[in-house]
Amino acid sequence: MSNLNLNFNLRCLNRRYFMGTTQSGVIASAKANSASRWQTSDTMWVLSLYGTAIGAGVLFLPINAGVGGVLPLIIMAIIAFPMTFFAHRGLCRFVLSGKNPGEDITEVVEEHFGIGVGKLITLLYFFAIYPILLVYGVAMTNTVDSFIVHQMGLPSPPRALLSLLLIIGMIGIVRFGEGFILKAMSALVFPFIAILMLLALYLIPNWSGAIFQHTSMPESGSGILMTLWLALPVMVFAFNHSPIISAFAVAKRTECGHDAEKKCSRILAYSHVMMVLTVMFFVFSCVLSLSPAELMEAKLQNITILSYLANHLNTPIIAYVAPIIAFVAISTSFFGHYLGARESFNGIIIKSLRSKGKRINADKLNRITALFILITCWAVATLNPSILGMIENLGGPIIAMLLFIMPMYAIHKVPAMRKYSGHISNLFVVIIGLTAISAILYSLWTAISSLLG
Repeated sequence: MSNLNLNFNLRCLNRRYFMGTTQSGVIASAKANSASRWQTSDTMWVLSLYGTAIGAGVLFLPINAGVGGVLPLIIMAIIAFPMTFFAHRGLCRFVLSGKNPGEDITEVVEEHFGIGVGKLITLLYFFAIYPILLVYGVAMTNTVDSFIVHQMGLPSPPRALLSLLLIIGMIGIVRFGEGFILKAMSALVFPFIAILMLLALYLIPNWSGAIFQHTSMPESGSGILMTLWLALPVMVFAFNHSPIISAFAVAKRTECGHDAEKKCSRILAYSHVMMVLTVMFFVFSCVLSLSPAELMEAKLQNITILSYLANHLNTPIIAYVAPIIAFVAISTSFFGHYLGARESFNGIIIKSLRSKGKRINADKLNRITALFILITCWAVATLNPSILGMIENLGGPIIAMLLFIMPMYAIHKVPAMRKYSGHISNLFVVIIGLTAISAILYSLWTAISSLLG
């Protein structure tokens, strides 16, 4: 009787083992297939990465990039793809290097560098992204208010009410979940690209050779290097989508398993090619339509390239198109930066509670974060403080450190990332990162010095 029971138990165990092995094999096979095949979600991520990166900053890029003449602009166009692709791929690989599939960047930092450093970097990550979110709240309110007054010919609505409705609307979309955000961003990016390209084509009849004239060129090699040095941070942040990289990496690791790095690199490559081609064509079209002196005038006026072109060319259509482009660009960037701000704010609270032996429900935490962002964005958008741009710039060095330096440092210090060492692209990313940080600090020092007299 005991032998019969033993044989029966062994058969049960074998069946369970076989079923468990088969089930895990099916899951692994499904993840491998999802990694090899291009899916709808991959296209949505391409567009979401694009939408997060291409914000209102692209409307200032032609001015800052073209004011030094054509040679620095050509050099920037050449380095734009490797600069953005290698840096964001490094940050994505860093997030994927965590032991557990569900770990976001705040957890991976703590895993690799310890609890103390993890808390510090999570705090810096939050203060690098959160001010940009505040800026987008102000920019959205100003854009819609301007459109109501100048294009629709209506009186300006109460600023507190307008900003509240706009921010509730944007956060309301975010509250529907990550899948809905991706769909919303994807839907917005298509018209944005179309309008941007149509506008670039519309400007072709106004192209001239003024930018190629000898007088528009910097007088020496040092002048060209100075122009490139100061314009590099503008390039970095015009293509920056680091706030959404962590959510992107976590989603693809859940979907593709061990093959997530290949799929992420492929998606990043497609997204960056699209960014560089569309944005640089727009930049060149704008720059070729103006002379270096006119670009300098636009820089001194501190207005977007579309605002200057509308005034300079006396073209009403640009005056109508500009707010639409700005509205779409700000919306998509707001969604992407919200994910990064929420992730870092949640990380701060989770780490603080964990040190006290406490935990919090994820849904409750997301509601708290949404309420905090809503109240603060609304307050700042209503007050519209002039110092907001300076606060945003203070986060520049932190973003550059997290995007360019930290992943490269991790390649040499973290065993899980050693396999990425020895590539010339790593050195390139470090050089670009240090150069951008030095230029940002120099610009901040110059701005502070001028304010202090």
